[in-house]
Amino acid sequence: MPALTPEIVRGLLPRLRGILRRERLLGVFGLLALFLALADPRPWALYRNWLDLPTLLGLAALLVTVEGIRASGYVQRAARYTALRTRSLRGLALLLVLASALLAMLLTNDVSLFLVVPLTVALGREARLPVQRLVIFEALAVNAGSTLSPIGNPQNLLLWQRSGLSMPGFMLHLLPTFAVMLALLLALVWFMFDARTLTLQTSARTAAEALPRPALGVTAGLLLLVVVGLLQGHHAQGAAALVLAVFAVMFREVLQRVDWMLLATFAAMFVGLGHLAQILPVQGLGLQQPGVLYIAAIALSQVISNVPATVLLEHGAHDVMLLAAAVNVGGFGLGIGSLANLIALRLEGSPGSLARFHRISVPFLLVCAPLVWLVLRWVA
Repeated sequence: MPALTPEIVRGLLPRLRGILRRERLLGVFGLLALFLALADPRPWALYRNWLDLPTLLGLAALLVTVEGIRASGYVQRAARYTALRTRSLRGLALLLVLASALLAMLLTNDVSLFLVVPLTVALGREARLPVQRLVIFEALAVNAGSTLSPIGNPQNLLLWQRSGLSMPGFMLHLLPTFAVMLALLLALVWFMFDARTLTLQTSARTAAEALPRPALGVTAGLLLLVVVGLLQGHHAQGAAALVLAVFAVMFREVLQRVDWMLLATFAAMFVGLGHLAQILPVQGLGLQQPGVLYIAAIALSQVISNVPATVLLEHGAHDVMLLAAAVNVGGFGLGIGSLANLIALRLEGSPGSLARFHRISVPFLLVCAPLVWLVLRWVA
């Protein structure tokens, strides 16, 4: 291996600057992690823990399998089939939002996005659609849908295990929160999408008729089912090893098209926010008071994301189910509130998506949070 000479470093700097200009979130979280490491050094074991390698390996397995499904051509076929049988934009938006919410209950919020967002992007090539707006609502939908399920997102899984409740009991406690979220979301979808008739684009028909790749589609589809099963059984290393081995041998070109920078962004975010969560002052906040716990969990989710906020607050919270409701509500608002938001926007990939997301999601949080609180106090 060649030595890292000053000439090599000078040659790498322009390339690094180019990457950071394109990957702004990676730059922000990378600088945060570096600053905290220098200002507040911690034992190496803590950095390994913050990195959350199982989550990163699971995400890698999902990225590769979904890229394989997308490259097989079957997503485009499904998009055309859907566009031909959906009469209006509003009907399509309601269908995609409900499908996203349901999948999030069954498969977790990030897995549902890996399935629905590529389909939506492909639909945008078949008909004139506001793809960016649809994907934003799909991100909101998976946050709402995953709220009801103990396995819908990481914070629910953690708090379900701590609560000692059965799965039906846990779901019953979160049903009022979920109901408010879904009702608000469907009302907003009805308002934000008109009832105009969908029309296929002529230029898209030829592309849609391209021959699919059955071997790739079947392999990637089966691997996706296996990966979901392995991840639910906490075998992320096995899932990643299996997927990478299969694609390296059979479909190496798919690996070159995977968005590996997304993995790097999440790695930097996990380390930076994990470190930040350790130094934020939360002692003495009065988390035993329901109102304080509810507001603190939502506010902290806007700063460090709802999963680290859950980890930070769970030991001081006496009402685990109120914390669960609050951190799920905290997934709305700023993009950092939930990792699912960032995944959805990254998969869609158009410029200006984060600003557009905030114009919809922040007002949604400001309406949803007090409504959920009032309903929870009413049913208590």
